[in-house]
Amino acid sequence: MKTITNTPQELSHEENAQLIIDFFHRTMMHHAMWYAEVQHQLGREKAQEILKIAYERSYNIQMKRLSKTLNFEMIDDIPSQLLNLPKDILLKLKESIAVNWLANDGVWFQAVEFTRGMNDAKRCNDSCWAHFSPFEAWSVKKLLNLPEKSGLKGLKKALQFRLYATVNKQSISEETPKSFVFQMNECRVQGARKRKNLDDYPCKSGGLVEYTTFAESIDPAIKTECIACPPDKHPDEYYCAWRFSIE
Repeated sequence: MKTITNTPQELSHEENAQLIIDFFHRTMMHHAMWYAEVQHQLGREKAQEILKIAYERSYNIQMKRLSKTLNFEMIDDIPSQLLNLPKDILLKLKESIAVNWLANDGVWFQAVEFTRGMNDAKRCNDSCWAHFSPFEAWSVKKLLNLPEKSGLKGLKKALQFRLYATVNKQSISEETPKSFVFQMNECRVQGARKRKNLDDYPCKSGGLVEYTTFAESIDPAIKTECIACPPDKHPDEYYCAWRFSIE
């Protein structure tokens, strides 16, 4: 975006639009910083309790004001414009948002890598997953109204609602009453590297954090075992595979 040099009173129509986008970004960052600090001060469990209260109140306040300003109707807390979209467009929008999430993750990784090197990028990446994966599990649990300890049944359902489930292809196999195997059959990141004739990205360290913390956030009794994840060798039918079990 262009640099704004005018005073607020002298902004052009385009510059005001640019400033509005920046306001949205600041609001998102402030929301995230509040959660990070409450988690640091009070712990994850208490922070999630407070997040539920803060998010619901903030969403209602913000959408009420935006709907009044932009003159759109809210139907059961959802903007009517979204509900009025054709199904194919709505699904494309969902996919676009999920792909943007993945792109944002990659941009952050490369920004650290290009300024600080691969080691710092992987370290930051793995630490970020230690925060994001439990949050995503909490978000999915709230969305699906899953009980606190929903076991393997809850985990199987929750895995279908991760952002990754929209951008990648995954499957579940080898189900028993006490375990199942989860496979990432197609991975957008690894697939792009394969098309460029590059080796798999070694994502095992991040995956161990990601899948373990997600499963434990669904039910603390669930154990996570890595069957294979790059740089491990893996068959053509999947890039990584994980066994989840519970006693």
